[in-house]
Amino acid sequence: MNNYCTLFDSNYLPKGLCLYESLLEQCAEDFCFYILATNDIAYEWLKKQNLEKVEVCSLEDIKKVYPVLIELQQKRSIGEFNWTLSSFSIQFFLRKYNLDSITYLDADLYFYADPKILINEVKEESVIITPHNYTPEYDQSAVSGRYCVQFMYFKNNTDGNKVLEWWRNACEECCTSTPKDGKFGDQKYLDDWLSRFPGIVHEAEHMGCGIAPWNVQQFFITEESRQIYVTNKI
Repeated sequence: MNNYCTLFDSNYLPKGLCLYESLLEQCAEDFCFYILATNDIAYEWLKKQNLEKVEVCSLEDIKKVYPVLIELQQKRSIGEFNWTLSSFSIQFFLRKYNLDSITYLDADLYFYADPKILINEVKEESVIITPHNYTPEYDQSAVSGRYCVQFMYFKNNTDGNKVLEWWRNACEECCTSTPKDGKFGDQKYLDDWLSRFPGIVHEAEHMGCGIAPWNVQQFFITEESRQIYVTNKI
C-alpha cells in the first residue's frame, strides 16, 4: 500500500482531481490518497463524492491537533499559510492513520507513469526531495531554493520523523513569501538537507521527475500510445 497526500481549497479542486485521476490511471499497486481540504466548499464537496481510495480531512481537523495553526492563519497570508500547512499535514496524516510512509504531492502535479518509480530510488534513506533542476536562464535557486516542495517522501521512522519535525518547527517559526535571511516559504529550508541530514535524505534522480516550465527547455518530450517519453537534449 502506497500513501499519498496533498492539500488544496476549492480554487485548486479541479487540479487536485486531475492529480487524483492520474494516480488512479498510473498506480499499479493499491494506494490511499489523503486530502486536506483547506476550505469548507472543497471539504463538503469531496465528502459528498465518497471518492475511491480517498480520505478527506478538514482544516478544523488539523487545527484540533495543532492549535498553533489558528494563530498562524490569522498572521499569515493565504499563500504563506498554505506553505505552512505542507509540513504540518504530512505529520498529521502519518500520525492520524499510523502510516509506514507517505508521499506529499502538490495539488497541481500530474503523473504520466507510476510514482513508485521515484519512491523505489530510496534504499537506506528515509526522505526524498525533488530538485528544481532549473534551466540556467530561469534559475531562481537563490530565492526559491534548490528544491521544490512538490514531491516529498517520508518514512515514519526515527530518521524520517527527525527531518519532518525539524522542517515543521522551521515553518512554524517562519514561512514568509518575502525572501529574507535565506528563507522563503517552506522550501528554501530544504537547500542544505543533504548535508544537514547525511545518509537520511535522497535527491530524486529520475529525469522525468518534476518537469515544469522552469526546466522543460532541457528535454525533448514525445507521446506514443498515451505514454510520455523524455529525452535530455544534451
